[in-house]
Amino acid sequence: MRSILAGQQLSNMDLQLKNKVIVVTGGANGIGAAIVREAAKEQACPVIVDRDANAAEALVAELQRAGMESYQISCDLSRAENCATAVNETLSHFGQIDALVNCAGINDRIGLEHGSPEAYVQSLERNLLYYYNLAHYALPALKQSRGSIVNIASKTAVTGQGGTSGYASSKGAILALTREWAVELLPYGIRVNAIVPAEVITPMYERWLKTFPNPEEKRSHILAKIPLGKRMTTPEEIAATVLFVISPRAGHIHGQHLFVDGGYVHLDRALT
Repeated sequence: MRSILAGQQLSNMDLQLKNKVIVVTGGANGIGAAIVREAAKEQACPVIVDRDANAAEALVAELQRAGMESYQISCDLSRAENCATAVNETLSHFGQIDALVNCAGINDRIGLEHGSPEAYVQSLERNLLYYYNLAHYALPALKQSRGSIVNIASKTAVTGQGGTSGYASSKGAILALTREWAVELLPYGIRVNAIVPAEVITPMYERWLKTFPNPEEKRSHILAKIPLGKRMTTPEEIAATVLFVISPRAGHIHGQHLFVDGGYVHLDRALT
């Protein structure tokens, strides 16, 4: 009887996100799109902020066909004024912002040896500066809603990767900003957390695998190093964690770096 009741309780879990406005950067593809889909399933109002207008339009149409709400804003977030515009347009359309999910970014391989100071700054603009800019402009609305911020980081921030100084340092700074904002925003009841993925199988990841002479051999080599299940994390697993963390169900999770990686980063390498 207890197991039956537990199953009923699980199936009826409500994340209490109905009609909540959730801004998702990079929301047209990969992990961001998975977050948008899961938010829509929870009857939230996801706002897709992405420079890929065609992919964003296709996702909005997909959700509309399923009877779910979403909204699209196409812009390049590397410019601070575009971050302000994205916030203002969201508020003009919905009148509120309940959560900000900073997800857009690209592992652009701007390294120390094969890079330049100019390229490094451009990488920071793509992968770091907009996190601050968007949160800055969204802050008044988040104060009003006592909302939540989730920053998507990367295992490269704590493991290194080689040849990607811009991306790795951006993700490391994002982890630091998560803790800093968690302190600064305490008086307003705004929760701030970071999700740290490792090997997530997205279309971008698939394209990266195809750059190797033997993609399947490379894939098998990576899978062998993932302790739990010898498989990659799915975008849906990242999305489910994000939606839980921004929900009232996670009301006392604050200032945390949550690794969703099948034990990839922290478990003993002897296991693999």
